Amino acid sequence: MAHIEVHTRTQAEYEYARKKRASEMRMQLTSFAIMIFLTLISFTAVMADFSPHVVAPAILILAAVQVALQFYQFMHMKEKGHGVVQFFLYAGILIAFITILTFVTIVWW
Repeated sequence: MAHIEVHTRTQAEYEYARKKRASEMRMQLTSFAIMIFLTLISFTAVMADFSPHVVAPAILILAAVQVALQFYQFMHMKEKGHGVVQFFLYAGILIAFITILTFVTIVWW
């Protein structure tokens, strides 16, 4: 039978882990509140009947900010060991952007 080693935490390790989890939760709640605020700005801009030439780019910029917050806070992309995942994610975003830009260019010119 294999020998299983059990590691018990010291009080300092416990307190450090607790503070780290509390800080992470605070950051997630802050990011969530920011995303709700950005969504409210988008809805307000549409309901205020601003020009579509102003509203569309503004909503796209706010959406990009929300996507970045989603990646780094809720999908844990800021943590170590996600380099390969980040590379493929950003490569996919770049390919999607180039594809959309190509089709928009073909259709409008």
